[in-house]
Amino acid sequence: MDIVFNGALVVDGTGATGRRADVGVHDGRIADIGPRLSGRRTVDADGLVLAPGFIDMHSHSDLQLLAAPEHLAKVSQGVTTEVLGQDGLSYAPVDDAVLAALRAQLAGWNDDPAGFDWDWRSVGDYLDRLDRGIAVNAAYLVPQGTLRMLCVGWEDRPATPSELDRMREVLAASLHEGAVGLSSGLTYTPGMYAPHAELVELCRVTGRLGGFYSPHHRSYGAGALEAYAEMVEVSRSSGCPLHLAHATMNFEVNRGRAGELLTLLDDAIEAGADISLDTYPYLPGATYLSALLPSWASEGGPEATLARLSDVDTRELIRREIEETGSDGCHGVPVDWATIEINGVRRAENSHLVGHSVAASARAAGRPPADLYFEVLTSERLGTSCLMHVGHEENVRLIMKHPAHTGGSDGLLVGDRPHPRAWGTFPRYLARYVRELGVLGLEECVAHLTGRAARRLRLPDRGLVRTGYAADLVLFDPDTVADTATFEQPRQAATGIPYVLVNGVPVIDDGRRTDALPGHSLRNPGRPA
Repeated sequence: MDIVFNGALVVDGTGATGRRADVGVHDGRIADIGPRLSGRRTVDADGLVLAPGFIDMHSHSDLQLLAAPEHLAKVSQGVTTEVLGQDGLSYAPVDDAVLAALRAQLAGWNDDPAGFDWDWRSVGDYLDRLDRGIAVNAAYLVPQGTLRMLCVGWEDRPATPSELDRMREVLAASLHEGAVGLSSGLTYTPGMYAPHAELVELCRVTGRLGGFYSPHHRSYGAGALEAYAEMVEVSRSSGCPLHLAHATMNFEVNRGRAGELLTLLDDAIEAGADISLDTYPYLPGATYLSALLPSWASEGGPEATLARLSDVDTRELIRREIEETGSDGCHGVPVDWATIEINGVRRAENSHLVGHSVAASARAAGRPPADLYFEVLTSERLGTSCLMHVGHEENVRLIMKHPAHTGGSDGLLVGDRPHPRAWGTFPRYLARYVRELGVLGLEECVAHLTGRAARRLRLPDRGLVRTGYAADLVLFDPDTVADTATFEQPRQAATGIPYVLVNGVPVIDDGRRTDALPGHSLRNPGRPA
């Protein structure tokens, strides 16, 4: 055998009680589990936990996985698989015009790296690009907003019958090429322009071809429960399995209401629905700053949005909607500028804003917050990211205990001060919510982060420590594993994780990043051959 971990506490991803064993790896697979194994290399794992590699069910590494192949943010916390194409917005399937618009719209999420080779347009070509060598394995969701951009455009209207036919055709082709499902960002343009019936039609295609639907639904604030209920109904009507993205109850209107969400989901599951969800173990959310705009202000794409922001009268209409009535982009809740923290800019003259709320920066400048907000958007050409301090600890704890729960970082890797969840999500579950607070037991938490996620992705040979399975493995110290990333210093690697293997190859070896890129795309196993 290539590597043997001797004397580990094997927590296998099923939720079963851990057991002491040796685990041998050969040719990328778990070759044997038992006593007294030997191999070319042995690792003393006494006192350590050997678990399946963690599966990040909600990742935004679509570009950085390629542009910065070391990918230390994820491999250092034990992640061996990521699910890309999230929130209805990513870079395939596209044509040249759609790609140009997405590069502008998503710069606050993913940057727009100078000299980067955009050598794909279809989902299949993007997956092939991943297969040239990446740090972790990656699955891809067809982004419904991108699909709508390609087939309908940026207009706020239902698709015509011919446009809907084209969306179904492109979606089916993308699933055949290997996408594992469909995502939506229903507070982001242009995906939010899709009516309920259009989503049902796309989900029918997705479910028929073995995929699942992962929506960022229409509101996480006012009307959140109604938005969740709509997604459950989309799943019921279409027959498509449902995976709720970053499923939480945010903003003051939803304090203490997580139980209502879980009752809704439990009732649907009891009635036969196939539902799962993911969360991150933090209170603030993160997005691009222009996401707060009302949808009508973004109709037509980035250039049309910037033109509106240059008009004084239109700015006032936008201000009233954001500050007084609550825009759909801000989840129907009037914005509290003290909760909106700018954490990434692209222009040096705006760097002084990073780490401060819009309210604080406006107060220091002696200006109304909305004026500062509009000027930042204009000068940055919308490429600005922000944190939204709108979460509630009691909601976070209750939701993560649900048996359908999985882990997702929702981590943005770029910007001056990205959310620390990009570097800390998985060790934070183990350190804070297992060891310190006891919200989850060790075996239960590992099952949430591995086996349950693999089951949603329909991966037949990953997510468990089992003979014959792919050797995606993480070895960690249950007494010291911890996240060190903070909001002030977010790019800090976890501690207490000395070994991480992807497809049997160490990417973290005795605490150090190797130069290996053993990951590849994980393609929809339900697609016809």
